[in-house]
Amino acid sequence: MGEHTVNPIVGETNDGWTNNMWSDPIQREEVFYALAQASSGSVEEGSVGAGTGPQAFGYKGGIGTSSRALPPSLGGYKVGVLVQTNYGGILSINGAPVGRELHKYPFKEKLVKAEFVGDSIDGSIMIVVATDAPLDARNLERVAKRSIMGLGRTGSYASNGSGDYVIAFSTHPSSRRSRTSTQPVETLALVNASMSPLFAGTAEATEEAVYNAILKATTVVSSRGRREAIPIEELKRILEKYNALKWDQIISAEG
Repeated sequence: MGEHTVNPIVGETNDGWTNNMWSDPIQREEVFYALAQASSGSVEEGSVGAGTGPQAFGYKGGIGTSSRALPPSLGGYKVGVLVQTNYGGILSINGAPVGRELHKYPFKEKLVKAEFVGDSIDGSIMIVVATDAPLDARNLERVAKRSIMGLGRTGSYASNGSGDYVIAFSTHPSSRRSRTSTQPVETLALVNASMSPLFAGTAEATEEAVYNAILKATTVVSSRGRREAIPIEELKRILEKYNALKWDQIISAEG
């Protein structure tokens, strides 16, 4: 069969506000512990793992996930998204101007009479998109771009310091190529006209994954700084004010 290897892709976001990453805290013991804890099933969200230090819109962020399943009439495929937030903007949830209502937005000290708190809400986000749809590399790239559109719905405008990036992959068996073959290899791939439902699902799942990261996050305090969790009760009041809650009842599967 030949030699088989696993080539990991390692990414990061700068959580230096709370994490002294220059001290090189992650050593062999932590790496192997993390590998030993890896498992299938649901993913922990909020201030866990690599989500312990980062922020979102000036509040505590972290790890978030979400997914969408297409109905059989649209192919029945699934798309899942995992995010590690560490970026800024003006938070919007289901169209409600949360960032404005909470007085948490960029350049505030330049726009209104307010003391500058020195709390940068710039940064980056890592997004991983997985789907079981049979996609070639070109359409996986197109899916990744739609994930950024979902990010924009949350209030991001991809500031100058944002190193936002997306990795997209397919788990469909046809996406696997034989290592050697003397004959042409036949693979399945959706045509462009079938991509729109996956695009919509990717954008929606990315948006929701960010919200889940924020809602599950807890306040984190270290010797370097502090990141406060978003005030949930105040957030609920804002969402109710703008009729941005219970969307599963307003737009249901039945009509």
